[in-house]
Amino acid sequence: MKKKISYDRFPCTEIACEGNAVFVGYPAIVETLLARCRKRKKTVIAVELYPGTDKEEVRGGLFGLLPELVLDAEECAFSPDELDRVFAPNLTDDRVFGRMICGELADYFLPDKLADYRRKIAQVEEGIVLVIGTGASLVTEGDILLYGDMARWEIQLRYRAGMPNWRCENNDAPVLAKYKRGFFIEWRLADRLKAKLLPQIDYLLDTNQRGEPKLLEGQTFRQGLKTLAHRPFRLVPYFDPGVWGGQWMKEVCGLDPEEENYAWSFDGVPEENSLYLSCHGIRVEIPAMDLVLSEAPALLGERVHARFGREFPIRFDFLDTIGGQNLSLQVHPLTEYIQTQFGMHYTQDESYYILDTAEEEAAVYLGVKNGIDKEAMMQALCRAEKGEIPFPAEEYINRIPVKKHDHVLIPAGTIHCSGAGAMVLEISATPYIFTFKLWDWGRLGLDGLPRPIHLHHGFENIQWNRDTEWVMKELVGQGKLLADEEGCRTERTGLHQREFIETKRFTFNRPVYQTMEDSVHMLNLVDGEEVSVVSPAGVFPPFCVHYAETFIIPAAVKEYLLVPSGPSEGKEVMVIQASVRG
Repeated sequence: MKKKISYDRFPCTEIACEGNAVFVGYPAIVETLLARCRKRKKTVIAVELYPGTDKEEVRGGLFGLLPELVLDAEECAFSPDELDRVFAPNLTDDRVFGRMICGELADYFLPDKLADYRRKIAQVEEGIVLVIGTGASLVTEGDILLYGDMARWEIQLRYRAGMPNWRCENNDAPVLAKYKRGFFIEWRLADRLKAKLLPQIDYLLDTNQRGEPKLLEGQTFRQGLKTLAHRPFRLVPYFDPGVWGGQWMKEVCGLDPEEENYAWSFDGVPEENSLYLSCHGIRVEIPAMDLVLSEAPALLGERVHARFGREFPIRFDFLDTIGGQNLSLQVHPLTEYIQTQFGMHYTQDESYYILDTAEEEAAVYLGVKNGIDKEAMMQALCRAEKGEIPFPAEEYINRIPVKKHDHVLIPAGTIHCSGAGAMVLEISATPYIFTFKLWDWGRLGLDGLPRPIHLHHGFENIQWNRDTEWVMKELVGQGKLLADEEGCRTERTGLHQREFIETKRFTFNRPVYQTMEDSVHMLNLVDGEEVSVVSPAGVFPPFCVHYAETFIIPAAVKEYLLVPSGPSEGKEVMVIQASVRG
């Protein structure tokens, strides 16, 4: 924790922009649209909005268009009560878990209302017709199609501030309930529609900052995504406190020292993180999922795309317990369980890469002890959930000391958690919401409520044969030396044979050549101040990465060099690399 702060919290990619391709503020946006409308006697403008985008702000901002007719597309959707009814099986009664919804957003719109709106549009002979809202493109694609987008993290922050879900009046509902509806229903339906629209939108409307919209010309937007899919890039990280949070990220990542703690960070989760695109010096924020939806084969590789579709299967995130507390004792669902119970294709196999530790002994809890009484442990967890006793974790669960650069493997079904005093780089498959908490050390959440415990799900998934002997043989100390050449040592550090992610660690002081093998690579500089990613053929400019930063190299890159650079030139550095096994 003595390193110089060089971590970049606002990574941005410059994209090629010809002419006037980006416009800031509603007056400039209105003038841009009016200039196009003047060429027509009648212009229909469809403004499709991602759920969570502030429809009233956008509609008010576009008032300067002076439309002859304004139609709210969402009035064509099922009523809020009817949506509650049809969504109920997917939402379930659980505080956290629902079931992934199938189908399309159009399934929840009324054909008669859509037809009525189309008749109203046809009756206007001159002027501007504005169709706005989630589902606007279902009414009409219009003469001009805008897509109003918003990052998932911004949506979650607005949930916390009281924003309701789409077609809801649940402003005061628990954030977990809002997030569940977004995660299992709204975002799935909206992403399926978005994937169809992004190749044809005329403009992308960035609505992440209230009252400061940015309009990016559609072709420039698409070309920017294509650029990203053929060069290294970083996602925009975000950080959040938690009951167990620590102090490491404050210093290393340059965060607000006045905050009590920071528990976790997403720095490599395209479904949650954003991307910053810079056009003529103007920064536009888009959900990173826009890249996955638009450029999946180039980003992921044909082999990985064939297996996962438009999903990014690898996730890197931080868990900070240095100066904090133990994480909750937990287990992740087996593949067949997550498929049958929640409609997910694959599960959250994971691993803990120990990025750093405090001076005191750090440890992870992993697997059950040899010879434990399964029924007694389950009974103790049930009593602990009721508040009758604290769960005696160390009677039943292995507590394994860890040090910096250890890599602990955690296939689904293995009881685990990080203990206090560790800075974890979690490398895992993406379905991160499916964590079955078994014991939370008697704590309340930041909302003052007991954190959800899921013993029923947990008991269905705990692999009781993963005891001390099995854990030490299969999950701890699994590093294997692959090559030890002058200036570069290559080790395979995981993951377990049940997991589809392969991880390699490179320790080097000279350029290291890598090929993609038709898989996206996600990496992190786990030791050293700086490396550069260099194209041997010069097809992209050198890309600089600092300590603890996660970065992505698309499969379309084909080959690259990792080179110690800046203050690390000629010095030894260490990088962890994850890819999808062939």
